[in-house]
Amino acid sequence: MDLGLSNRVAIVTGSSRGIGKAIAYVLAKEGAQVTTCARNIDKLMDTARNIKASTGAEILPVRVDLREKEDIRLMVERTVGKFSRIDILVNNTGGPPSRLFLETSEEDWHSVVDSLLMSVINCCREVIPYMKENAWGRIINMTSFAAKQPAESLILSNTVRAGILGLTKTLSNELAGYGILVNAVCPGWTRTRRIEQLAKATAEKNGRTYEAVIDEWASKFPLKRLAQPEEIANAVAFLASEKASYITGTVIQVDGGFIQSLT
Repeated sequence: MDLGLSNRVAIVTGSSRGIGKAIAYVLAKEGAQVTTCARNIDKLMDTARNIKASTGAEILPVRVDLREKEDIRLMVERTVGKFSRIDILVNNTGGPPSRLFLETSEEDWHSVVDSLLMSVINCCREVIPYMKENAWGRIINMTSFAAKQPAESLILSNTVRAGILGLTKTLSNELAGYGILVNAVCPGWTRTRRIEQLAKATAEKNGRTYEAVIDEWASKFPLKRLAQPEEIANAVAFLASEKASYITGTVIQVDGGFIQSLT
């Protein structure tokens, strides 16, 4: 299926590894020109070289701290300077640490609001004017199954990612008249470094092995396994495409059937 992404310009945040890297790769494979960003410049450059070598697409790696508005502004400026437009924004951010409520400090809350929520708001604020100018755009906000089905010991993620769903729905209504579609994706447990860290923390806390924790988590899914990053990326590529022209304001679960609610 031709997704109609050839020569589209995309920004994918948090894209040096994991789900973000997989999204950047799939978009590039479909013919998009992609700006990737992360804080670790060495890992970012290595990822950009690998994606370009594999796909032949133009990749612009930009070191960005998503907590810094100026970094975001400069990333958008550089993207427009190189590619002349922005068609697709994928807001992907790393997850916060595992905490119980009473273990969570005020500084933890401020840090996660800045990195998970304000980063999305600031990226949207910078990118939307360019999309309005072209009367076309796709914004996909990556959240988590925890935004719909809160998880134990993930009070920070449960709270802030749910706010991103509210932002997604509101923006979809405000921007529909400009040809800009806004959706969210809720991945389930995916085999990334983040999940490995959570599994190790859970194993240490409960006196279990890492493998036992992973097996237990997988057993809770109807598909009996965790997702691969590419499986999440494929859903994002569809939402970014011409084929998703009548989908906006939705929350798509890519979770192997983990979320139990009907809505």
